[in-house]
Amino acid sequence: MQRLLRLKHFTLVLAAAAALGSCKAKKAKSDMTGWNYNDKNMGGFHVAKAKDIKTGPGLVFVQGGTFTMGATNEDIMGDWNNIPRRVTVNSFFIDKTEVANVHYREYIHWIENVFSDPQYEAVVEGAKPDTLVWRSELAYNEPYVEYYFRHPSYNFYPVVGVNWKQAHDFCIWRTDRVNQNELIQAGYQNKNVLKTELQGGGQENFNTKAYLMGEYQGVPGKPKKGGLVDAQGRPRNTVRFDDGILLPGYRLPTEAEWEYAALGYINQNPQVRGSEKKRGEELVSNKQIFSWNNDGYDNLRATRRGTWQGSFLANFKRGSGDNMGTAGGLNDRSAIPAEVTAFFPNGFGVYNMSGNVSEWVADVYRPLTNVDADDFNPYRGNRFQKVDMSGGQGNLRDDLGRIKMVDEVDSTLRNRRNYQRSYAINYMDGDSLTNTQYGYGITTLISDKSRVIKGGSWNDRAYWLSPGARRFLEEDQSSNTVGFRCAMTHFGAPEGKGRKTGNFFPSRRQKR
Repeated sequence: MQRLLRLKHFTLVLAAAAALGSCKAKKAKSDMTGWNYNDKNMGGFHVAKAKDIKTGPGLVFVQGGTFTMGATNEDIMGDWNNIPRRVTVNSFFIDKTEVANVHYREYIHWIENVFSDPQYEAVVEGAKPDTLVWRSELAYNEPYVEYYFRHPSYNFYPVVGVNWKQAHDFCIWRTDRVNQNELIQAGYQNKNVLKTELQGGGQENFNTKAYLMGEYQGVPGKPKKGGLVDAQGRPRNTVRFDDGILLPGYRLPTEAEWEYAALGYINQNPQVRGSEKKRGEELVSNKQIFSWNNDGYDNLRATRRGTWQGSFLANFKRGSGDNMGTAGGLNDRSAIPAEVTAFFPNGFGVYNMSGNVSEWVADVYRPLTNVDADDFNPYRGNRFQKVDMSGGQGNLRDDLGRIKMVDEVDSTLRNRRNYQRSYAINYMDGDSLTNTQYGYGITTLISDKSRVIKGGSWNDRAYWLSPGARRFLEEDQSSNTVGFRCAMTHFGAPEGKGRKTGNFFPSRRQKR
């Protein structure tokens, strides 16, 4: 009897194991062909599990939406360059803080070691910030020339003296370092490759686009158990973008993204996370002047009773000759830029979108871009390019290790409906198509190299702290009042992790 019970128990265990095995063996299937995904016996087409994009280092998630872009207070400068207009931006990521001196020194450290060969001297010097931006004929600022960028006291102060081109290159470098680390952590690149690069690797450094195109091999690592496989089921040592391991590129935010992130309107639409049934009221109850909600604040100061009352919420210049108030009663406690985590974060948890330093954004400046640009993800600055294949496969990288790109040929675009010109920077404004011309240096200071700066700085009056305010500077110039932060495109549901795109309802039987 006891033996029979044991036999029955063993049979039940085997049945349970078989059932479990059959569940485990069940594979995702194509709705179009009926073939299994990730099955070497059925074509081996690899499909990564759908998941929300990983948040890259230093970034915070900004849930997109509609807002009125442009001036929210009186245009006292009479610029007429920020006309209010309703637009929508999709969800994206943006840096929690401005890029600090220590972050940019990390970049310089990498540049100096990877491009240590004398032939790259111009590359190294071209990456360094211009510390002479602190100089003035009638002010004593020499200590900042010497120490602001290098001294540990200023480690977490925003980097300044960086022009738009340098900020743009920093974003590319950051993309490559983050993705290289992702591959190393997943076992698809050997960590020793870093030592080789930092010993004068020069052109042979990791670049994301070059890696994806097979132009960079590096030193393959040992992927973790259950890693990627090819169509025959053999372990695969190279990663594709659709494997979901690599992150999209860091970049400068567009002007619309920057302004939207600065306003932080999500605070005015509280929503219950994790519930499809509840959401915010879809309204903007208070038109903000600066990057914080006016409830409890007198525009620039906290007015709630308690320790915050009367505290300045941003680093700015209150008036001529008044950068931080009076001894014993300093208002913003900052004569120059302050630490990047100082002052009050806005609704998205982003710091210093008003004050501290103005910031580069991606856009080329035109006074009427707000009127001309699309109402979804508006942006001026497109230059549509393709890979330069003139050198042939295996010779697609430039001296810096990046893939060489060339403008698309306009003659090949004539039959396209969505665009016909590769150079769209001056589209509808400053080109022969619209008979509008900009005579840079003669009738205007605006050119195709004029880039928008936003946010106001430590040396600006309160007017410039409004997210809608906009100015410009040539992309190869820099200032002691201008820094930058990076952004990244978000893929997937606009509400972020754990949510779906669109509204979903319980299925019901139709009545006959």
